[in-house]
Amino acid sequence: MKRFSVCFIFIFILSFLLFQSNLYAAHPLITDDAYTVGRGKGEIEFTFEYSSYKESEINLKTYDIGATLTYGILENLDLILTLPYQQYRLKAEGETFKEKGISDVSVELKWQFYEKKEVCSLALKPVLTLPTGDEEKGLGSGRATYGLYFIASKEIEPLIIHFNLGYVRNENKFDERKDIWHVSVASEIEIIKDLVLVGNIAVERNPDRGSNTNPAFILGGLIYSLAENLSIDLGIKAGLNKAEVDYAILAGLTYKF
Repeated sequence: MKRFSVCFIFIFILSFLLFQSNLYAAHPLITDDAYTVGRGKGEIEFTFEYSSYKESEINLKTYDIGATLTYGILENLDLILTLPYQQYRLKAEGETFKEKGISDVSVELKWQFYEKKEVCSLALKPVLTLPTGDEEKGLGSGRATYGLYFIASKEIEPLIIHFNLGYVRNENKFDERKDIWHVSVASEIEIIKDLVLVGNIAVERNPDRGSNTNPAFILGGLIYSLAENLSIDLGIKAGLNKAEVDYAILAGLTYKF
């Protein structure tokens, strides 16, 4: 096997980090919901994710810590700001590469343009990421990216189902694919008072031009409400193919105000 070039290493890392960013709904879900927080209301989420990937002589560990602020500009329009911190450790052919720092900050708007409880709720979410991460350390794409997601939520008591279909223009300095699509489905069900069981499955186009295998995963988790405005969550994600991480552990805390 040839030595990894620095450029290839960064593409390899970003291929995994890209799929882990943005779109958080009720954490630990990756698929977003079509609901908004309401005018003048808000919430802040603190999230953590540890992921592991091993194949042949490659061993990648990543740690992602995020803070997401959501504020209701209008009753049906939210502004969402996410500040991510990432750390990774990659071992390949006897060499070790590790970095940590702020990654690319994202700014999103969620517009719920249709809501009828007995039918469904629909929303659009434009997304912009800013090149705040150091691309030379593999912590960012080096360029601003943008995208748009269509979101649908349907309540079928006692189940809530969410569907996302998205596109991201993945501008970058690493010769990754620029046109990335995303499809995912999630569900929520309250199994006992204040305890919600969640599930998620998703697939996304691989940004690595050298691979035609699109990363896909399945996720299961729990959300527990400690109070009306405070909840904690835990989730486990498993890759469905070798383009995705082998597994990841997610945890979070959400405070509504």
